[in-house]
Amino acid sequence: MSTPAPAVPRAADLVRAAHPAPAVVVATVAALLAVAAGLPATTTVVVTLAVLSGHLTIGWANDLLDAGRDRTVGRADKPLATGRVSTGAVVRALAVAALVCVVLAFAAGWRSGLVLLVLGIASGQAYNLGLKRTALSWLPYAVTFGTLPAVVTLAAPIAAWPPWWMLAAGAALGVGAHLLNALPDLADDLHTGVRGLPHRLGERTARPLAAGLLVLASLLAALGPAGGPAPWMWAVLGAVGVLAVVALVGRGHGPFRAAMAVAVLDVVLLVAAA
Repeated sequence: MSTPAPAVPRAADLVRAAHPAPAVVVATVAALLAVAAGLPATTTVVVTLAVLSGHLTIGWANDLLDAGRDRTVGRADKPLATGRVSTGAVVRALAVAALVCVVLAFAAGWRSGLVLLVLGIASGQAYNLGLKRTALSWLPYAVTFGTLPAVVTLAAPIAAWPPWWMLAAGAALGVGAHLLNALPDLADDLHTGVRGLPHRLGERTARPLAAGLLVLASLLAALGPAGGPAPWMWAVLGAVGVLAVVALVGRGHGPFRAAMAVAVLDVVLLVAAA
Protein backbone atom coordinates (compact mmCIF):
# COMPACT_ATOMS: atom_id res chain seq x y z
CA MET A 1 0.00 0.00 0.00
CA SER A 2 1.46 3.37 -1.02
CA THR A 3 2.02 6.13 1.49
CA PRO A 4 -0.24 9.20 1.30
CA ALA A 5 0.96 12.00 -0.93
CA PRO A 6 2.12 15.11 0.92
CA ALA A 7 -0.23 18.09 0.90
CA VAL A 8 2.55 20.26 -0.57
CA PRO A 9 4.88 18.20 -2.75
CA ARG A 10 8.57 18.80 -2.37
CA ALA A 11 10.00 20.52 -5.43
CA ALA A 12 12.83 18.00 -5.63
CA ASP A 13 10.40 15.07 -5.83
CA LEU A 14 8.30 16.82 -8.46
CA VAL A 15 11.39 17.49 -10.57
CA ARG A 16 12.63 13.93 -10.07
CA ALA A 17 9.37 12.60 -11.48
CA ALA A 18 10.10 14.45 -14.75
CA HIS A 19 13.30 12.45 -15.48
CA PRO A 20 15.28 15.71 -15.42
CA ALA A 21 18.71 14.39 -16.40
CA PRO A 22 17.79 13.26 -19.94
CA ALA A 23 15.68 16.41 -20.43
CA VAL A 24 18.58 18.67 -19.45
CA VAL A 25 21.01 16.75 -21.68
CA VAL A 26 18.71 17.01 -24.71
CA ALA A 27 18.13 20.72 -24.05
CA THR A 28 21.88 21.27 -23.76
CA VAL A 29 22.37 19.51 -27.09
CA ALA A 30 19.80 21.84 -28.65
CA ALA A 31 21.50 24.90 -27.15
CA LEU A 32 24.94 23.93 -28.44
CA LEU A 33 23.58 23.13 -31.89
CA ALA A 34 21.85 26.52 -31.93
CA VAL A 35 25.08 28.30 -31.06
CA ALA A 36 26.93 26.35 -33.75
CA ALA A 37 24.26 27.26 -36.30
CA GLY A 38 24.68 30.94 -35.48
CA LEU A 39 21.14 31.49 -34.25
CA PRO A 40 20.46 34.82 -32.52
CA ALA A 41 20.80 34.68 -28.74
CA THR A 42 17.07 35.16 -28.16
CA THR A 43 16.17 32.37 -30.57
CA THR A 44 18.75 30.08 -28.96
CA VAL A 45 17.16 30.61 -25.53
CA VAL A 46 13.65 30.10 -26.91
CA VAL A 47 14.57 26.85 -28.70
CA THR A 48 16.43 25.53 -25.66
CA LEU A 49 13.56 26.19 -23.27
CA ALA A 50 11.02 24.80 -25.73
CA VAL A 51 12.99 21.54 -25.96
CA LEU A 52 13.50 21.41 -22.19
CA SER A 53 9.83 21.98 -21.34
CA GLY A 54 8.72 19.48 -23.97
CA HIS A 55 10.96 16.74 -22.65
CA LEU A 56 9.81 17.43 -19.10
CA THR A 57 6.28 16.65 -20.26
CA ILE A 58 7.51 13.32 -21.61
CA GLY A 59 9.09 12.47 -18.27
CA TRP A 60 6.07 13.43 -16.20
CA ALA A 61 3.71 11.57 -18.54
CA ASN A 62 5.93 8.51 -18.30
CA ASP A 63 5.73 8.42 -14.51
CA LEU A 64 1.99 9.11 -14.53
CA LEU A 65 1.25 6.25 -16.89
CA ASP A 66 3.69 3.89 -15.18
CA ALA A 67 2.73 4.65 -11.57
CA GLY A 68 0.79 1.40 -11.17
CA ARG A 69 3.57 -0.68 -12.70
CA ASP A 70 6.17 1.10 -10.56
CA ARG A 71 4.20 0.29 -7.39
CA THR A 72 3.86 -3.34 -8.45
CA VAL A 73 7.62 -3.81 -8.77
CA GLY A 74 8.45 -1.64 -5.74
CA ARG A 75 10.27 1.23 -7.47
CA ALA A 76 11.41 3.26 -4.45
CA ASP A 77 13.08 5.80 -6.75
CA LYS A 78 9.76 6.91 -8.23
CA PRO A 79 8.19 9.77 -6.18
CA LEU A 80 4.74 9.31 -7.72
CA ALA A 81 4.66 5.58 -7.06
CA THR A 82 5.79 5.97 -3.45
CA GLY A 83 3.43 8.85 -2.68
CA ARG A 84 6.11 11.50 -2.16
CA VAL A 85 4.33 13.57 -4.80
CA SER A 86 0.65 13.53 -5.76
CA THR A 87 -0.90 12.72 -9.12
CA GLY A 88 -2.54 16.14 -9.17
CA ALA A 89 0.77 17.94 -8.69
CA VAL A 90 2.35 16.03 -11.57
CA VAL A 91 -0.65 16.64 -13.84
CA ARG A 92 -0.53 20.38 -13.12
CA ALA A 93 3.21 20.53 -13.75
CA LEU A 94 2.81 18.60 -17.00
CA ALA A 95 0.05 20.96 -18.19
CA VAL A 96 2.11 24.07 -17.46
CA ALA A 97 5.18 22.61 -19.18
CA ALA A 98 3.10 21.61 -22.21
CA LEU A 99 1.69 25.12 -22.54
CA VAL A 100 5.15 26.64 -22.24
CA CYS A 101 6.48 24.21 -24.83
CA VAL A 102 3.78 25.03 -27.39
CA VAL A 103 4.16 28.80 -26.97
CA LEU A 104 7.96 28.73 -27.18
CA ALA A 105 8.06 26.20 -30.01
CA PHE A 106 6.05 28.44 -32.32
CA ALA A 107 7.87 31.53 -31.07
CA ALA A 108 10.98 29.97 -32.65
CA GLY A 109 9.19 29.70 -36.01
CA TRP A 110 6.31 27.60 -37.26
CA ARG A 111 8.54 25.11 -39.12
CA SER A 112 10.74 24.50 -36.11
CA GLY A 113 7.68 24.40 -33.86
CA LEU A 114 5.90 21.77 -35.91
CA VAL A 115 8.98 19.54 -36.04
CA LEU A 116 9.51 19.82 -32.29
CA LEU A 117 5.89 19.26 -31.31
CA VAL A 118 4.93 16.58 -33.86
CA LEU A 119 8.17 14.69 -34.49
CA GLY A 120 9.92 15.43 -31.21
CA ILE A 121 7.48 15.63 -28.31
CA ALA A 122 4.43 13.83 -29.74
CA SER A 123 6.69 10.99 -30.80
CA GLY A 124 7.98 10.69 -27.24
CA GLN A 125 4.44 10.70 -25.89
CA ALA A 126 3.50 7.95 -28.37
CA TYR A 127 6.21 5.88 -26.71
CA ASN A 128 4.63 6.51 -23.31
CA LEU A 129 1.14 5.72 -24.57
CA GLY A 130 1.90 2.28 -25.97
CA LEU A 131 4.80 1.97 -28.39
CA LYS A 132 7.09 1.09 -25.48
CA ARG A 133 5.28 -2.26 -25.30
CA THR A 134 5.90 -3.14 -28.95
CA ALA A 135 8.74 -4.05 -31.28
CA LEU A 136 8.58 -0.44 -32.51
CA SER A 137 9.69 0.96 -29.16
CA TRP A 138 12.88 2.20 -30.83
CA LEU A 139 11.04 4.38 -33.35
CA PRO A 140 10.14 7.36 -31.11
CA TYR A 141 13.77 7.59 -29.97
CA ALA A 142 15.01 7.55 -33.56
CA VAL A 143 12.51 10.23 -34.59
CA THR A 144 12.91 12.47 -31.53
CA PHE A 145 16.72 12.43 -31.48
CA GLY A 146 17.04 12.34 -35.25
CA THR A 147 14.96 15.47 -35.83
CA LEU A 148 16.49 17.54 -33.01
CA PRO A 149 19.03 19.18 -35.38
CA ALA A 150 16.12 20.16 -37.64
CA VAL A 151 14.40 21.93 -34.73
CA VAL A 152 17.47 24.16 -34.61
CA THR A 153 18.17 24.71 -38.30
CA LEU A 154 14.51 25.39 -39.08
CA ALA A 155 14.53 28.16 -36.46
CA ALA A 156 17.32 30.00 -38.30
CA PRO A 157 16.59 33.20 -40.25
CA ILE A 158 16.94 31.11 -43.41
CA ALA A 159 15.16 27.91 -42.46
CA ALA A 160 16.62 24.69 -43.88
CA TRP A 161 16.81 21.00 -43.09
CA PRO A 162 20.17 19.77 -41.78
CA PRO A 163 22.29 17.35 -43.84
CA TRP A 164 21.34 13.67 -43.87
CA TRP A 165 24.34 12.55 -41.84
CA MET A 166 23.34 14.83 -38.96
CA LEU A 167 19.83 13.38 -38.89
CA ALA A 168 21.23 9.85 -39.12
CA ALA A 169 23.69 10.49 -36.27
CA GLY A 170 20.90 11.71 -34.02
CA ALA A 171 18.69 8.73 -34.86
CA ALA A 172 21.48 6.22 -34.19
CA LEU A 173 22.26 7.90 -30.88
CA GLY A 174 18.60 7.86 -29.86
CA VAL A 175 18.09 4.17 -30.56
CA GLY A 176 21.32 3.28 -28.77
CA ALA A 177 20.24 5.30 -25.74
CA HIS A 178 16.85 3.56 -25.75
CA LEU A 179 18.41 0.11 -25.70
CA LEU A 180 20.77 1.00 -22.86
CA ASN A 181 18.13 2.80 -20.80
CA ALA A 182 15.93 -0.30 -20.82
CA LEU A 183 18.57 -2.80 -19.74
CA PRO A 184 18.50 -2.21 -15.94
CA ASP A 185 14.71 -2.69 -15.85
CA LEU A 186 14.26 -5.63 -18.24
CA ALA A 187 13.04 -8.05 -15.58
CA ASP A 188 10.63 -5.57 -13.97
CA ASP A 189 9.28 -4.54 -17.37
CA LEU A 190 8.66 -8.11 -18.46
CA HIS A 191 6.92 -8.79 -15.14
CA THR A 192 4.45 -5.99 -15.88
CA GLY A 193 3.86 -6.79 -19.54
CA VAL A 194 6.29 -4.45 -21.32
CA ARG A 195 7.94 -6.11 -24.30
CA GLY A 196 9.68 -3.45 -26.36
CA LEU A 197 12.56 -4.07 -28.72
CA PRO A 198 15.22 -4.38 -25.96
CA HIS A 199 13.10 -7.01 -24.19
CA ARG A 200 12.60 -9.00 -27.38
CA LEU A 201 16.29 -8.88 -28.21
CA GLY A 202 17.49 -9.69 -24.70
CA GLU A 203 20.47 -8.16 -22.94
CA ARG A 204 23.09 -10.28 -24.74
CA THR A 205 22.00 -8.82 -28.09
CA ALA A 206 20.75 -5.37 -27.08
CA ARG A 207 23.93 -4.30 -25.28
CA PRO A 208 26.41 -4.79 -28.17
CA LEU A 209 23.88 -3.40 -30.63
CA ALA A 210 23.56 -0.26 -28.52
CA ALA A 211 27.32 0.15 -28.26
CA GLY A 212 27.63 -0.19 -32.02
CA LEU A 213 24.94 2.44 -32.60
CA LEU A 214 26.74 4.89 -30.31
CA VAL A 215 29.95 4.44 -32.26
CA LEU A 216 28.06 4.78 -35.55
CA ALA A 217 26.51 8.07 -34.39
CA SER A 218 29.94 9.45 -33.57
CA LEU A 219 31.46 8.30 -36.84
CA LEU A 220 28.66 9.98 -38.77
CA ALA A 221 29.17 13.20 -36.84
CA ALA A 222 32.94 13.16 -37.42
CA LEU A 223 33.11 11.85 -40.97
CA GLY A 224 29.88 13.24 -42.41
CA PRO A 225 31.00 16.84 -43.05
CA ALA A 226 32.93 17.60 -46.22
CA GLY A 227 36.70 17.81 -45.88
CA GLY A 228 37.21 14.99 -43.40
CA PRO A 229 37.79 15.14 -39.62
CA ALA A 230 40.36 17.38 -37.97
CA PRO A 231 43.18 15.59 -36.09
CA TRP A 232 41.67 16.33 -32.66
CA MET A 233 38.46 14.60 -33.68
CA TRP A 234 40.25 11.28 -33.63
CA ALA A 235 40.88 11.81 -29.90
CA VAL A 236 37.16 12.40 -29.44
CA LEU A 237 36.41 9.22 -31.34
CA GLY A 238 38.83 7.41 -29.03
CA ALA A 239 36.89 8.69 -26.02
CA VAL A 240 33.70 7.50 -27.67
CA GLY A 241 35.26 4.07 -28.00
CA VAL A 242 35.98 4.00 -24.25
CA LEU A 243 32.41 5.03 -23.46
CA ALA A 244 31.13 2.37 -25.83
CA VAL A 245 33.04 -0.20 -23.79
CA VAL A 246 31.32 1.13 -20.65
CA ALA A 247 28.01 0.77 -22.45
CA LEU A 248 28.97 -2.77 -23.41
CA VAL A 249 30.15 -4.11 -20.06
CA GLY A 250 28.71 -1.69 -17.48
CA ARG A 251 25.87 -2.43 -15.11
CA GLY A 252 22.98 -0.47 -13.62
CA HIS A 253 22.44 2.99 -15.09
CA GLY A 254 26.12 3.42 -16.01
CA PRO A 255 25.56 2.40 -19.65
CA PHE A 256 22.79 4.98 -20.09
CA ARG A 257 24.99 7.69 -18.58
CA ALA A 258 27.70 6.63 -21.01
CA ALA A 259 25.20 7.12 -23.82
CA MET A 260 24.45 10.63 -22.60
CA ALA A 261 28.18 11.38 -22.46
CA VAL A 262 28.51 10.17 -26.05
CA ALA A 263 25.69 12.56 -26.95
CA VAL A 264 27.71 15.46 -25.58
CA LEU A 265 30.80 14.35 -27.51
CA ASP A 266 28.71 14.03 -30.66
CA VAL A 267 27.57 17.60 -30.18
CA VAL A 268 31.20 18.70 -29.92
CA LEU A 269 31.80 17.05 -33.28
CA LEU A 270 28.66 18.60 -34.78
CA VAL A 271 29.55 22.07 -33.46
CA ALA A 272 33.00 21.80 -35.03
CA ALA A 273 31.45 20.80 -38.35
CA ALA A 274 29.01 23.70 -38.40
